Amino acid sequence: MGNCPTRYKSNLTILENSSESMTPDQQEGVIVSLCNYPSFTVTEHIMCIGEKLSIVSDDGDFMLVRSTSTGRETYIPTNYTAKVTHRWLFEGISRCKAEELLMHPNNQSGAFLIRESESSRDGYSLSILRRANSSSLDSVKHYRISQLQNGWVHISPQLTFPSLHHLVEHYSESTAGLCCPLTAPCFIKGLDNAPEARPVPTAVRRPTINWKDITRSVILRRKRTESDHSLVSEGLREAISSYLQMTEGDNSSWDT
Repeated sequence: MGNCPTRYKSNLTILENSSESMTPDQQEGVIVSLCNYPSFTVTEHIMCIGEKLSIVSDDGDFMLVRSTSTGRETYIPTNYTAKVTHRWLFEGISRCKAEELLMHPNNQSGAFLIRESESSRDGYSLSILRRANSSSLDSVKHYRISQLQNGWVHISPQLTFPSLHHLVEHYSESTAGLCCPLTAPCFIKGLDNAPEARPVPTAVRRPTINWKDITRSVILRRKRTESDHSLVSEGLREAISSYLQMTEGDNSSWDT
């Protein structure tokens, strides 16, 4: 899908995520293909653009990689790949390649990635996909992220953040001048599997309670034993007990 761009040397410090919930892939980064390979044949591709690759060996200018979708191995130029950390920070990709990655059909409106700026040595760029009613009107918007001397970053000078992670969190909740809020990092094949359907919670329906059969001792019982099969749940018992204590003096109706 077009010519692969050459990698340019990074002068930026990768900001670390303080979250302890990150997976090893997010912490150490993954290698993603930047093009369909091979692109000069009509046969099935060994790997596709935006696909996570497993590195078998790295010789510097070339890497032996394994496709996560086909399982096939091949040597490819190093600049045919990009390293992705924190799930959304892409190293060494161009504006054009960012658009190609985000236009993948698996990406929904608000899909995004952050890349090193091509025009600003000490800056980043935020690229966001905006889906329209017609696929021909889909577009990718780019926003320059500037870095202050103290390390803080911003898109608008009036709104600064101590890290890229804080910036992403904020714009996930508010557009604040962007084309749309950030919804999910750019799709990576082999890493973003379809989420498993959550099991439907099983509702336990208790038999209808006949309040005439409920005595005060049942309501005020503090602990339940294994042989206690009361129709009144622990939560309901505590709620009613609290109510009785608040209305102490007018509780004769609970004695049967």
